[in-house]
Amino acid sequence: MIKVHHLADSRSTKILWLLEEMGLDYEIVSYPRYQGNLAPPELKAVHPLGKSPVIEDGQRTIAESGAIVEYLIESYGNGRLKPPKGSDDWARYLQWLQIPESSVMLPLILAIYVEMLGEAGKPLHPRVYDEVKNHLDFIAAALEGRDFIVGNDLTGADFQVTFTLESAMSNNKLDDYPTLRAYVARMQARPAYRRALEKGGSYDLRRLFGAR
Repeated sequence: MIKVHHLADSRSTKILWLLEEMGLDYEIVSYPRYQGNLAPPELKAVHPLGKSPVIEDGQRTIAESGAIVEYLIESYGNGRLKPPKGSDDWARYLQWLQIPESSVMLPLILAIYVEMLGEAGKPLHPRVYDEVKNHLDFIAAALEGRDFIVGNDLTGADFQVTFTLESAMSNNKLDDYPTLRAYVARMQARPAYRRALEKGGSYDLRRLFGAR
């Protein structure tokens, strides 16, 4: 059985959501936040980076949410949750698996840190906020007139995009993006998403991303 090392208020919730959408059996090993907001040292015994999510599947231990999403879909999806290989949507899908964590999260996190600096961080605001806007504009354009980020049905890319947008929303960065807020609401209304929250417990990203 797949074992999910799940940290409260973290991106590992999207792995629970994926497993619920796939209808797979899994076990949750839950960890509370340590010293207010850190991953506990016990996670180091699971994976050297000491972060969550991490899954164990037999003898395999896999970290990084994007890699976990792709692994689960490739291993157990039976063709679901991804477009047909070689199609135009498949090429888009590969990009959207990576863009949220590889490109979008960096300016969002930088915005949090420069805001924490108060007056000292203000010289960085124009550049950082411009990058945040650039990336959110890009996602909004991709979702215009669409229910999902790729194709006409849920794919692994939606799990990646949803968490990133939830992170932005927790820090009040989606106020000017009704398209993105509506997309997040659609994803959060899915029965599998709701089951993941029930099983995973606390999912308050304001603790992680410093809402103001």
